Amino acid sequence: MDELGIGLIGTGFMGRAHALAFRSAGAVFELPVRLHLAALADADAQRGEHCAGAWGFAQAHADWQALVANPRVNLVAITTPNHLHFPMAMAALAAGKAVYCEKPLAVSVEQARQMHHAAQAAGVVTRVGYNYQHNPVIAQARDMIGNGELGQLVSFQGEFSEDFMADPDAPWSWRCEPQHAGGALADLGSHLLAMARFLMGPVQAVCADTQTVHLQRPTEAGSQERRAIAVDDQAHALLRFANGARGTLSSSWIKHGYKNHLSFEISGTLGTLAFDQERLNELRLYRVGQKGFQRLLAGPALPGYAAFSPAPGHQLGYNELKTLEVHELIMALCGQGRDGTDFAEAWEVERLAAAIRTAAAEQRWVAL
Repeated sequence: MDELGIGLIGTGFMGRAHALAFRSAGAVFELPVRLHLAALADADAQRGEHCAGAWGFAQAHADWQALVANPRVNLVAITTPNHLHFPMAMAALAAGKAVYCEKPLAVSVEQARQMHHAAQAAGVVTRVGYNYQHNPVIAQARDMIGNGELGQLVSFQGEFSEDFMADPDAPWSWRCEPQHAGGALADLGSHLLAMARFLMGPVQAVCADTQTVHLQRPTEAGSQERRAIAVDDQAHALLRFANGARGTLSSSWIKHGYKNHLSFEISGTLGTLAFDQERLNELRLYRVGQKGFQRLLAGPALPGYAAFSPAPGHQLGYNELKTLEVHELIMALCGQGRDGTDFAEAWEVERLAAAIRTAAAEQRWVAL
């Protein structure tokens, strides 16, 4: 194709991140196709018109079905609340269009399964927004693990914590509704589950515990009326990986002081590798025989980094990771890449999340 028509659904934080990434990709990389920001859709027609103009989209739609039907749109990017991912993606796949959907893929493992099979049947490229995996230092970590630099893998300790729901008076939102979201495990933990699979491989079995700490929240900011909360504030799990390693996982959106604490430590018989998203431009490495951890700083020698900066220490950020994700997506659409989380892998992540919920509810080990 000579031109790729982008259709974006949603104008919130993630919608803006997608728009920035599509606009940046053409400036940062030499792409094999010209990007056309064809259409933007938002249920708020006035906001949709404003964002389309501000972000450079050619047209605004007041309903997402019109965007999916737009003949200028080849790729549908979905950045809406989780419960809308399924109908939007299924409609786009039925129209034979590629889909770029934010995580988590769906609000149930059955929806995720149907989306995976629909994508297979459509034969189109799909990707899910697990953008943290596109950090150049994460690729470095995966290469080091694959090259045996840590020896036989023994353990994975992972955590993704933030504090945006730590205040018990933080108001109810769609994230607090099981049918719309799924709690801290879905919102944050899905990133960590995807990262664990990306670095360590499949998980064979899980045991878990989840907790709702703040049982009620105001219906809106400042309101005295309160709504019951039925989603988890925090989740903890034990993992058994197919490669024999053991692991722990925790996810919380009520842990004071943390803003984007996606972190892991991977230990093997020859050393330990550590990462924290709040310091996303570095790894910490300990090899047997060293006196302490070595700091590995991101720089232009790592694929992807040099596209943004020719010098080490100048730092990539969240939006650069999103641009790297979009670049990989575009290359896949042009038949020049296969990296990235597609609907098949995202379904496996949802299967793992569902097993954790079952293990927590039934207080037992659950095999996958």
